[in-house]
Amino acid sequence: MARSLVDAAVWAATDDRARALLAAGVQQRLAPPAHLMAVTARRGHVRRRQLITSTLLDVAGGAEALSELDLTALIRRYRIPEPDRQVSRRDRHGRRRWLDAVWESARLIVEVDGFWHTEAAAWWADMRRDNEFTVSGYRVLRFPAFAVRTEPDRVAQQILAALRLGAIAASAPSARAGKLTAP
Repeated sequence: MARSLVDAAVWAATDDRARALLAAGVQQRLAPPAHLMAVTARRGHVRRRQLITSTLLDVAGGAEALSELDLTALIRRYRIPEPDRQVSRRDRHGRRRWLDAVWESARLIVEVDGFWHTEAAAWWADMRRDNEFTVSGYRVLRFPAFAVRTEPDRVAQQILAALRLGAIAASAPSARAGKLTAP
């Protein structure tokens, strides 16, 4: 399976398609990043070797979709501090939920939404979860995947502004006392 995924990335029509195939293969547990890296290393000449390797490093670091890979690239491009990725949290019903990017010290969560998040039930589920985080002291920024690609300046500015606010909040006495908790 790992060889097939690497071959698919090599033969993909675009770099974005290659990145998406690798991320999807790992997300769907078809092959772990280490196996894909080993296949890439064993092969001779591999078209897109650098792209494949950097994508697999990002996937191993927690990016599980093309939109999350785009967010990772944006964070690096604008020299935004690295967040924790794919952070697991349990909601108040005990279900495990995954957060795209979290800066704990700033109590900031960033979510990148694909098209399916616009379906009414998914949208409401996202809002409920965001509201639970907000009332517990976190701030949540949500961006559609296309905005991360087409308006990176605006996305980066908003993340940086929220991180600055988080730094100010972290210095407040109530934040230092640890009164805020995750939902």
